[in-house]
Amino acid sequence: MKIVLTDKVALVTGASSGIGASIALMLAEAGAKVAVNYNTSREKAEEVAGSIAQMGGTARIYQGDVTSTGQIEALVNRIGSELGTVDILVNNAGHMLERQSSAEMTESLYERVMDLNLKSTVFMSKAVLPGMIAKGSGHIVNMSSVAAHNGGGPGASIYAASKAAVIAYTKGLAKEAAPHGINVNCVSPGFIGNTRFHAQLTTPEAQQAAIAGTPLKRQGEPSDVAGAVLFLVSGLSGFITGETIEINGGAFMR
Repeated sequence: MKIVLTDKVALVTGASSGIGASIALMLAEAGAKVAVNYNTSREKAEEVAGSIAQMGGTARIYQGDVTSTGQIEALVNRIGSELGTVDILVNNAGHMLERQSSAEMTESLYERVMDLNLKSTVFMSKAVLPGMIAKGSGHIVNMSSVAAHNGGGPGASIYAASKAAVIAYTKGLAKEAAPHGINVNCVSPGFIGNTRFHAQLTTPEAQQAAIAGTPLKRQGEPSDVAGAVLFLVSGLSGFITGETIEINGGAFMR
């Protein structure tokens, strides 16, 4: 069965590269009109939108710092006036920023990590909910991490905590949104290669160790995550809400 998202408006945060870019491309391929959000990487966002245009799809780029509630509101309002009410929200934006042990943890890093991973998810969801409620339908997909389950690698405790909070928030929001016809789910990637995250924060040795510890014996790709997101925003997942899909090649099984 081919998934068709024609006439749906999808907002993907942090969509200029890596997993976010792959999600934007896959949703556009299914027919969605995609709002490609970026904060600083305008050129890369333009490349994503250009690729979507080349395949005959519709996409526009939207700058916005998703840790700022004011910018979130302005972003969603602009998308509404230019593309239409958001039907699909993918809260992809997030990062560890840097590895820092709990003994060294600064208040600044704590706030930056929690704002980028949790605050952005909460207030971006808040911004699109009125439109979805008015329509009586919608899909929200949040981005967690295997770190939410195992505490992450060295210096990742606050990142892991923020991603665990995303899973808990997803469950709570799913209960609130369900009476309005809105499905809220979460994806939890393991080691996904070809991303800025691991290029910056994971040594080649650690990357090879992650692959060796994965039953499928390969790294994940951004498209592996995008495929799960596409499923969750389609009619195929109509009776699924409040759930977290683990995407880790079997490295972590629940």
